[in-house]
Amino acid sequence: MASSAKALRSVLFWVMPVLLIGSGVYLLLLVTAPSVPIPIINEPPNVARHLAETSDTALDPNRPNRLYIPKINVDVAIVEGNTEATLEKGAWHRKPENGNPADGGNFILAAHRFRMGWTPGQARINSPFYHINKLEPGDEIVVDYGGKRYAYKVDKIYDAPATAVEIEARTTEHRLTLYSCDLRAKARVVVEASPAISSET
Repeated sequence: MASSAKALRSVLFWVMPVLLIGSGVYLLLLVTAPSVPIPIINEPPNVARHLAETSDTALDPNRPNRLYIPKINVDVAIVEGNTEATLEKGAWHRKPENGNPADGGNFILAAHRFRMGWTPGQARINSPFYHINKLEPGDEIVVDYGGKRYAYKVDKIYDAPATAVEIEARTTEHRLTLYSCDLRAKARVVVEASPAISSET
């Protein structure tokens, strides 16, 4: 009896540290997945290549709306809804009555900056705006909306308080506004962009 208890303690002595270290390494993989893509299990999409391949393709009017940001490899669905749960499905089209690419106004999209997943690949997919702070004036943003493709250029990027509701205000000009929480969740990172070409063409 004493020898079996001693053997069990010996096994636990070696197994527990291995489990703890393994769990810690896996948690580290999940947390760093959006910023450090892992080949094979966490390969990011090549958004620039995808856009080049589909640039001359007529879009199906029934095709789901999507947001593409080549510089930070964003390829995410644009979704509508009226609850925070909408954010779990992609880039949330906030206040559709305030604007869209076809009709003009302030086209507002919000998405998660970072959200965990069960795998590194899930964590990357769940965090589409992780690198939003890396955008600069002049960077390209592409939107497929209502069966048409719209191109935008970033005008400015700035931080705003989480209470800054004015970023969602109506505008008379065509504008794309992207925003997400900063990684400390104390403010918002906001990107404003304007059409790269006339919206009439």
